Parts: sequence; C-alpha cells; structure tokens
Amino acid sequence: MKNLILYMFFGFSVASISQTKDNKEYKRRVLDNVEIDVLSSFYSQKGKNSAVNGGIGTEELTDIAGSIDILIPMNADDILSIGFTVSAYTSASSSNLNPFKHSTSSTSNTSGASTSTSAETKTVIGTPWLASSGASGQDTWLSCNVSYSHWSDDRNEIYTASFSISDEYDYTSIGFNTGFTKLFNQKNTEIGINLGLFLDKVTPIYPTEIETYRRTEGSLNSSFFANVDILNSEGLETDKNSNTTWVATQYNEITNTNRNTYSVSLSLSQILSKNSQFSIFSDIIMQNGLLSSPMQRVYFEDKDDFYIGNPSNIPNYTNPSNVDVFHLADAVERLPDSRLKTPIGFRYNHYINEFLIFKTYYRYYFDDWGIVSNTLSIELPIKLNDKWTLYPSYRYYNQTKSDYFSAYNKNISTSLYYTSDYDLSEFNSSQYGLGLKYTDIFVEKHIFKALGLKNISLDYSMYKRNIDFNSYIISLGFKFIID
Repeated sequence: MKNLILYMFFGFSVASISQTKDNKEYKRRVLDNVEIDVLSSFYSQKGKNSAVNGGIGTEELTDIAGSIDILIPMNADDILSIGFTVSAYTSASSSNLNPFKHSTSSTSNTSGASTSTSAETKTVIGTPWLASSGASGQDTWLSCNVSYSHWSDDRNEIYTASFSISDEYDYTSIGFNTGFTKLFNQKNTEIGINLGLFLDKVTPIYPTEIETYRRTEGSLNSSFFANVDILNSEGLETDKNSNTTWVATQYNEITNTNRNTYSVSLSLSQILSKNSQFSIFSDIIMQNGLLSSPMQRVYFEDKDDFYIGNPSNIPNYTNPSNVDVFHLADAVERLPDSRLKTPIGFRYNHYINEFLIFKTYYRYYFDDWGIVSNTLSIELPIKLNDKWTLYPSYRYYNQTKSDYFSAYNKNISTSLYYTSDYDLSEFNSSQYGLGLKYTDIFVEKHIFKALGLKNISLDYSMYKRNIDFNSYIISLGFKFIID
C-alpha cells in the first residue's frame, strides 16, 4: 500500500507546441525555461486489519514525503527530467514484527521489542493493537528518476526513455521505461505505447516467533523462547518439549528474493469537438518472483492456537482492549510466484464553459488471482478567476476478493496459497478530494529574482473503505521557472 499511496502523488508533466507562420515552417522550443516542481505531503491512516498481525490489529501509519522534479530543456526538441523523492514513515503494523516486551506486570498497557531472556523476567507480553518500539516500525524510502524526451521537428512524434531506482530497508527497485507517442489528424488524434521493466530485490524479514523458530531449527528452549511460557487456547502453559505445543507448522525458507515486473501500455486519445476529448487505455502487467511478504502472519482455522502473554485476555484477543497477549503465527503469507494484471479504462473530458470542466475516468481490472475491480472518478475544475481554480473530486472503487484470501484465523493449512492481507479482500471504498490551484501564466511573481512562480497547488483527499480502514493525505506543490 505504501508504494500504492506514493506513486499516486509524485510525478512530472511536459507539453509540446508547434506553429506555422506565413506558410514557412517555424519550430518553437518544446520548453523555454528550466522548470522546477516541488511537492510535499503528509499521509495518515487507521485500520483494524493489519496483515503483519494476520488480518487483525492496528494499521496506524503516518508518512511525510517530499519530492523535487527538474525539467531541463537541452535544446529546442529535447527535455531532460531529474526527480528525487524522500519519504519517512512510521508504521504501528510493521513495528509488530516483534510485538513482545518483557514485563513484571501482566497489566502493562505498552508494547515494545526486546530480546532479553533474563531469568528475573516473569511475563512476556505483546498485543496486535498497539505499536511496539521495534526498529521495523519506521523507515525512509528514497527514489530517483531520470527521464529523457525527444520531439520530432513537426511535433507529431515523441520518444521517451527513463530510469528509476528506489530503496528502503527491505526492498530495492530498479526500473526502465521507454515510450513512443504519435499525433496525427492535425493533432486531433494521439496514440501511444509504453514498455516498462522493474527489477526488484526483497530482503526477507520474518515475525519474531517465525525468525526464532527458523534460526534455532525449531528449538523452543533457546533464544527468544528461553524462559517464555507458551499457552494453549485455554490459557494453560504447554510442555515445550512435547508435541502438544506450538510449532510453525508450514514455515518454508524463502530462496528466491527477486520480483520482476514487465508492462506494456497502449493508449488512444481523440478530440471529438472543440469542447470534448475522449481517451482509452489498456495495460498488460506480468509479475514473477517473490510476490508474497514474509512479514505477514497467517493463522489456520484447522490448527490449535497458542499464545504468549496474559492468559486472562485470550478470550478478549480480537478486542482492542487486549494489551498483553499475542497469538503465535502458524505460518507466513504464501502466494503464487506469478501474476497477470489487466486494466482497461477510458477518460472523457468536456469543456462546459470558461468556468467549468467535467472530467470522468473509468477503469475495469482483472487478474489471475481472482480479483475483479471497478474504478470510477469524477473531477469538476471550477475556474474562480483568471488565476484561481477549485477542483472537487470523487472516486469510487470496488473489488472481489482474491482466491487466496481468508480473514484472521480462517485460512486452511491444506491450502497451497494463503493470505490475510485485506488489500486482497473484497471491499469497496470512496475517496473525496478538494484542491485549490493558483496559476500565473505570465510568471509575474518571483523568489530570489531568478525563480518565477508559475503555480501553487494545495490538495486534500479523504479515503474510506467499508472494512474499518480510513486515511487522508494533504499535499502542497509549487512550480517554479528559472528566468
């Protein structure tokens, strides 16, 4: 989801213009001056279906991000674009890779990470409903993108190529894209094709109990498990040397840590009249490699349940008031090593009058994991005067569940694939947005004399699912021109 929330708000745009005068060819520069786009955002979410905790528990997350894109005219026909993004986030859900804390009191209401095995410790507690102090609870995502675009002399052909790289503590991605756009029919018709390749590398990180089980080859008397009681569903201590205690029933070592994505995108845009424009697009996206996350716990309905913490709270486990008992995972998420995604959609924009434009978007999506979705959005830019524009928007989305999804403690151990990630569940959502934009086409205002202020935008968006999840994002953007 992070990667899904950042790509929605960071990017760049360019425009091409051509003219003829007195029957003689006149070629105007594609971009006259260096342009700088600066964007900052704050994102916050809350929910009750954490995938790290097996489909239950807090999903609180905050993210502060900033990006800068620099568009440089290399000559009359070519533009070089360089972009950088930095995103710093804290995640209660990710912090619960290690939700456990040693405590002398079973009534403590905090949770954190610890690997101490002191014999003086009386109780180890944990909870899916509070953030721990584990190192995995925060991270910084860095990204860099370089793109080059070339326009033909008549401005009817555009060639693009780009390279990107991004990195965070458990994930590295390298991307390549190339595209071609053709305009004809007096620039009333436009077709485009884009080819993409992403080569990603995942560093597997497991929940504490799974990692310990893996490292000690199943020993429950050493490392984290030393001096820690394992309780059954009735709250009774189990014999860790017997076959009636907890084991990671279907843990498998992950050997392939690559994730590759290949995409082909096609688009057609047509000006229907002086007031209307229509476009249609389709993508084919193929992924292979490690498509599951070893961070995400799974619980099996047909296996016995085992816990660490306060036995009196086991019956209360799924209630947010539970602050001191944690359910030990049976396994981690397992999904197929390939996925084919196919979205098909269209846009229709209609110029109503000089003050109002009607913009619509629809997308139909299906994949071979069993998900089918529909997306519909409407935006109504309202021109308040020659410089200020207000643009309210609404987006509706629904999807069916993946063939491999089941809720907390509802997966079956005999299944080949399983997950409790609610991003793969059945749900619908609504997103409400409101933006305000200031545009000065003559760039009258300047900062430090050399920086002309072309536009400012302020956006707010609120998102809500029907499954106890909601979020919002605020973003502020500036476009400068270097005179």
